[in-house]
Parts: sequence; structure tokens; C-alpha cells
Amino acid sequence: LNPNVNAFQRRFVGEVRRCEEMEKTFTFLQQELRDAGRALGPCPDNPRAPLAREALRVQEQSEQLAQELREVSRNRASLRGRLRELRQYLHVLREGQRFTSLPAPLGSPPRPRALSEREPVLDPSLHQHLDRKINFVAGVIHPWRVSAFERLLWRACRGYLVASFVEMPEPMEDPATGESITWVIFLISYWGEQIGQKIRKISDCFHCHTYPYPESEASRADTMSGLHSQIQDLSVVLEETEQYLAQVLDKVVLALPAWRVQVQKMKAIYLILNQCSFDVTEKCLIAEVWCPVQDLAQVQDALRQGSYKSGSSVECFVQRIPTSESPPTLIRTNKFTAGFQSIVDAYGVASYQEVNPAPYAIITFPFIFAIMFGDVGHGLLMFLFALWMVLYENSPSLRQTSNEVWLTFFEGRYLILLMGAFSIYTGFIYNECFSKATVIFPSAWSVATMANHSSWSAAYLATHPSLTLDPNVTGVFQGPYPFGIDPIWSLATNHLNFLNSFKMKMSVVLGIVHMGFGVLLGIFNHVHFQQWHRLVLELLPEMVFLLALFGYLVFLIFYKWVKFSAADSMVAPSILIHFIDMFLFTSNADNLPLYRGQVPVQTVLVVLALASVPVLLLGTPLYLCCRRRAPRTGRPAPAAVGDQEPLLEGQEAGNSVNTTKEDMESGGHSRDAEHLDFAEIFMHQAIHTIEYCLGCVSNTASYLRLWALSLAHARES
Repeated sequence: LNPNVNAFQRRFVGEVRRCEEMEKTFTFLQQELRDAGRALGPCPDNPRAPLAREALRVQEQSEQLAQELREVSRNRASLRGRLRELRQYLHVLREGQRFTSLPAPLGSPPRPRALSEREPVLDPSLHQHLDRKINFVAGVIHPWRVSAFERLLWRACRGYLVASFVEMPEPMEDPATGESITWVIFLISYWGEQIGQKIRKISDCFHCHTYPYPESEASRADTMSGLHSQIQDLSVVLEETEQYLAQVLDKVVLALPAWRVQVQKMKAIYLILNQCSFDVTEKCLIAEVWCPVQDLAQVQDALRQGSYKSGSSVECFVQRIPTSESPPTLIRTNKFTAGFQSIVDAYGVASYQEVNPAPYAIITFPFIFAIMFGDVGHGLLMFLFALWMVLYENSPSLRQTSNEVWLTFFEGRYLILLMGAFSIYTGFIYNECFSKATVIFPSAWSVATMANHSSWSAAYLATHPSLTLDPNVTGVFQGPYPFGIDPIWSLATNHLNFLNSFKMKMSVVLGIVHMGFGVLLGIFNHVHFQQWHRLVLELLPEMVFLLALFGYLVFLIFYKWVKFSAADSMVAPSILIHFIDMFLFTSNADNLPLYRGQVPVQTVLVVLALASVPVLLLGTPLYLCCRRRAPRTGRPAPAAVGDQEPLLEGQEAGNSVNTTKEDMESGGHSRDAEHLDFAEIFMHQAIHTIEYCLGCVSNTASYLRLWALSLAHARES
């Protein structure tokens, strides 16, 4: 009600910003829980929105917990890093001890080692005046950088060094990525200060962790002993830090779910209050809302309780205001219908007081799925899985999960239950259980009768791997199977051809019946809104177009099935050729007619279908145009009060408190007066006509997917 006020200048912007700051704090707390491997469950109860004093307490406690977590996490990371460095240093000294303390060979005279004493490195006879002290650079390096590091050392130092590489005995965490890797320990011995500087620079470039390497063996032993004591002390401190962190996280797990719900409610309240307008005294908020009529008592009671709890001296009140705007659509659902309503809403929400197709989709959607998934075994598995979810739907372990795939299955458990039940039914019709035929009733085909009539000999059977059962022979075919398809068809070589014809015709028939039912639902809308012209100018042409073309196709399917039997099946004409000739206004001498006068009847039907298109295209626009141009007499009819009423808090009956002149000029349209311009009306009707006519053709072809996917399911199984 205050669209002219800047979003940053509204009354409760500060409160909304405070709620957002608390949500940022909650996000940090939840991230810390996730990093610790803990899951945050849903709120066990439904807390109310906090008062101002309670909100301050929640903000203070959440920020205190966040500050503690930051400090503890920072200390833990520092202790882990220090402990990791000490362990790496200890491993470097241990592995370096193996290189620098090699025992002398047996029988060789003892001599001072060149690694820690001054001695001629080169042959004294060649360089008697050249003495060098051997130095060391020790550390660890990432295993991926060892090869490049070794090559660069060799090229930069020209071979004046001795480098040794060995893997660390235990893997350690990489501080950059957090992954556990096996570091490589290196020990480089060199002589010359310039070469040492090059080695250190190269080590820094490769992000190596270098450590001081004592020259004497005694110094190395003392250093290792000191490292052992430091590691033990740090381990104890780190364990205590982990325990304290676990205690803080326990507090977060207990308090955070309720805090999030409370702050979300508080933020939602302030966002709504920011959309309200003030009266002239700027002490009373005014709001206009849509509310279902049956919920008016609850709204009034909630406002009364709010006034009492807030200590306001003026009580809130609700008053209806007249309006000509179309109310929003409210469709009440329960746990059973919610899944089906979500599927329908994905394609579009019905307008106010229109027929909701979701109740019909409760049957049609699972049944159409079952046509493609018809199998007793597979349907039973799906039914039992959904039944388990339904029986244990109140279990917290099923509801409290973060797996989106599982939540999708769980929310559609009733949908899956019906799909499984219908799949069992269609599986009995197809006579398939895990793609195997079941013999519930004895077969209606008699092989013995055919064998006695044909006098099949052993030589004939040896040369003919496939035998034909002729239904025209008396006793071979004893009548239709009691329910579904005869199991003997699973042994036939023409099994696929038979199922192709059966499922293709079944898909077309069910698809056209489904489309016709959807068109007939429009009768309820036209009658309810008293749009009698749409019954004649829209519904009637739509049904004529659908039935004259595709309804006639269904008639041909059933007529051919009834008229022709096994005796004269060889001369039965092709329905497909007749349907093609129908649009071409021709006849085929090779394809016999199904009945007398078929060509004139088909011609009339095509002409009727074509004539219904301009009626559908121009009927409604011309009628609305003529009705507007006709002089109006009498007073206008009052606006109908539907299932939902606009409410006003603290306002007299009449127009909206914030209605402008432009709103009054552009608002208040009736259902038939949505498009004021004839061009817009005609464009809207043209789109509807093209969509309907093309949709009849494309949707009929789309229903053939039932046939294709049913065969694919049977083949893959």
C-alpha cells in the first residue's frame, strides 16, 4: 500500500536488517556444524515469533556462540598446523639420520665423516688447498612437485649437490586443500654459500617446508627428544580444544533450529508491516489482504490476541471492502492430494473458481503411467515400496534427511502407491509378471485339436519349426480369455506384431477419450461464470473438430473389431489407409470400405471439422465486439462475492485507501472484459485456436508413446 516509498525509507527497515544479520550468523553456525560432520535437524516444535526483548536475547546468544566458535576454530587450526609442522620436522630428522649416519663397511679403517667435519672433499693430490664444509637443506615437498624440483636443482646448481628423496611414513593433511597426502622428505647436501642460496630460493618457489638440520648427531638426538615432548603436550591441548568445541557445537544443535524458525517468522512479519500504510495520525497500520471466507474467524481471533499481547490500547479489527478484481486461487490440499496438485500446478494454476483438474489427475496420471509400466512383478515392488513409506511416514528418520532425491520420492509416496497399484492391474491385462506370462486360467487355444485336424506327421514337424493355429478350425479357438491376454501368445513368433496392434489402438483410444474429457470439463467453467456464448462458440466447435476427425478414428477401430472375425480377417481393410483417404477426399479400390456410404460420411466429417475452425477463431471476438457496441440499459450487476474476500484492517467500506486515479481507470475488469481492444481479443482467440487444432493432432500422436514405452519396458525386462 506504499509503492511510492523507497524500500530503504520504510518504517521497519532496521528490524529487517537485524534479522538478516542474525541469519548470516545462523549460516555461519550451520557451516561450522557441516564442517564438523553434524546434521542440523528440523525444529521439533513450532515456536512463535519472538518479542523485541526475546529477539535481542537470541541475537546476543547467537553472536556469542559464533564468537566462541571462531576463537576455538582458530585455535584448533593453529594447534593442528603447529602439530603438523612438528611431526614433519620429526620425520625429517628421522629420515635424515638414515642418510647421514651410515655405518662404515666391515674391515675399513675408521675415518671422520665428511658430512659434519671439515675434510678435503676432492682428491688432495689434485686440490691440496681447497677445503669445503658440507651443509644441508632439509624439508618436505608435495609429491606432485618432486620431479620438477629435482630437475631445476640439477640445472641451477650444475650438479654440485647430493639430493635424497624419500616418502614420509604416514600421510598428513595438506593445509591448502585439506586433503590427506603422503609428503616427500628431501635432504640436500651441498658446498658453497651461493649454491645454498639458490637451493633455498628454489625451495621457496616450490612451496617447500624447510627445517633446520643440526650438523652433529648429538644435536639431532636432542632436537628429536624435544620434538617428542612438544608433540605430546600439543596433542593433549588439542584434545581438550576438540572437547570444548564439541560442547559449543552441542549448544548450537539444540538452539539453532528454533532460532531459525523464530527469526524467519519475525522477518516475515516486518516485511509485511513494511508493505502497510499509515493513517493520518501515523499511529495505525492499514493493510489490505485476500483471505478465504472460512478463515475470517481465525484472522479476527489472531488480531485480537496480537492486540492483547502487545498491550495496545486500540484493538485491531477486520472489515470487508468491495472490489472487482479477480481473487487469487487457493486450493486446499492434504498429504494425499499435495503430490498430484503439484504436478498440475507445474503446468499452470487454474483461475479463480475454475475447475481444478487435480482430482481427476489422481486417477488418470497413475493409470497412464501404468499403461507404460504394466507388469505385475514390477508394479508389486513399486507398490510395496510406496506402502512402506506411507506406513512409516511419521518416522523422523524418513522425514529428517537432506537428500533431495529421497525427499522427492517421499513427498510423492501416495503417487507412487497408486502407480504401483495400477501397474499391477495393467500387468494382469498384459499377462506379464517380470516379463513372463502367467497361466491363471487355462488357454482358450487348443493345440491338440489343431494337431488332430491337420494330421501333423513326424516328418512335417521336423521340417516346420513353427506351427500355425487356425481359429477357423472348430475347437481350436474356444473363445476370449477371461481376463487379459492369453498366455499362449508369449510362445508365438508373431507375439510382437499382435501386441503392437493391440497397444497402438489402445493408446489412441485412451488418448482421445482423455482429451475429450478435458474439453468437456470446460462446460462447468462456462456454466459457473454464465458464459453461455462460449458453450456455443468455443466448446461446440472444439468437440466437433475433435470428434469429427479423431473420434471417427476411434469409431473405425471398434467398428472393424466388431464386424470382422477370424473367418474374414484376410479381407479386412486398413484403417490407416481409410483415415489418410479421408483427408484426401479420395477412395482406394484396393482397400475395401468398412460400410456403405463411407466416403460421403468421411467427406461430411472433414468439412464439419474444417468449418468449426473459423467458428472457433471468429465466434467469440465478434460476439464480444457486438455486445460492447450494443447500448447498455439498466444498472450494472453487483460484483460476485466468491470463496475469498478482500479484507481491510482499520478502514471504512469503500475503495482502497491507496487507490490512485490511474488505478481506478485501469482496474475493475470483468472476466469477459480482460481485453479492451478487439485486436487483443482476436489475437488471444487466434492463439487458442491454433494451439487447440495443432494440439489435437500432436497430442494424439504423443499418446502413441504409451504404446512405444510399454513395448520398451517389456523388451528391456
